[in-house]
Amino acid sequence: MASRFTRLTTSIPKFARGYAAPASVKAPITLFGLDGRYATALYTAAARQNTLEAVEKDLKALNLAVEKDATLRAFLENPTVNRAVKMEGINAVLGKSPSQITQNFFETLAENGRLNQTTKVIASFEELMSAHRNELPLVVTSAKALDKATLNKIVESLQKSTLSEGKKLLVSNKVKPDILGGIMVEIGDKSIDLTVSAKLAKLNKLITDSI
Repeated sequence: MASRFTRLTTSIPKFARGYAAPASVKAPITLFGLDGRYATALYTAAARQNTLEAVEKDLKALNLAVEKDATLRAFLENPTVNRAVKMEGINAVLGKSPSQITQNFFETLAENGRLNQTTKVIASFEELMSAHRNELPLVVTSAKALDKATLNKIVESLQKSTLSEGKKLLVSNKVKPDILGGIMVEIGDKSIDLTVSAKLAKLNKLITDSI
């Protein structure tokens, strides 16, 4: 099976079909764009071999290295760098024991000249893994950091609402002083703006329209 998978091809669907698997295996959500298609192919191949967590671990390690090293990011995104040289760089970061699927996937990216999509593909793969775990991102933006009790109350309220869709909320508190006060809630692809700055903007519009 692995020998079929390692044949470098410019066709993403062929990549995902590199391993025999039940037809029922599919991505939990539909992603669009080039990065979405590559991430979906990787997710499908890893799911078929029960190596999702191993591949995720590899990608997190690579992403961390790219985030810490601007030179590495520039190296991957530079179209003038030879693909083979880029692959050597990827191998150096992945180390000696990446998942075979991870290794083959990046060889495919290199062959297709798509290593410049690395960080986008990783981000898309994380979206798929989050959906796989039935998680939903919740970002609460406030003028100053919220205490744990306040944040918990917001989370509990949303968890009981239809907005959470019964999913596990991945909570983060973003601090943005220029909202002046109140909060902005972003849950999945939905948002609720209860900030003072938004209310002032509406008030200013009403005043302007009435003049």
